Amino acid sequence: MADYLARVRVTLKPTVNDPQGNTVAQALGTLGFDTVEEVRVGKFIEVKLTASSQAEAEKQITLMGEKLLANPVIELFDFEVEQA
Repeated sequence: MADYLARVRVTLKPTVNDPQGNTVAQALGTLGFDTVEEVRVGKFIEVKLTASSQAEAEKQITLMGEKLLANPVIELFDFEVEQA
């Protein structure tokens, strides 16, 4: 068994409206950042876990993403796993 650290990124699907991203984009424009065309806001999650192998850790993180960390109807997720 070994310890692993997973970094999970959850983002809205491209076809889903992002009102928080729109608000951030408007605020950036107000602050003078006129080159900003679009902002999408997501989540970043770190998970420390113990697993028998890198593949097992990746399998566990995939299941976590599918069952809890992301809403599969409107969100996508990807991750990186490294031995801690």
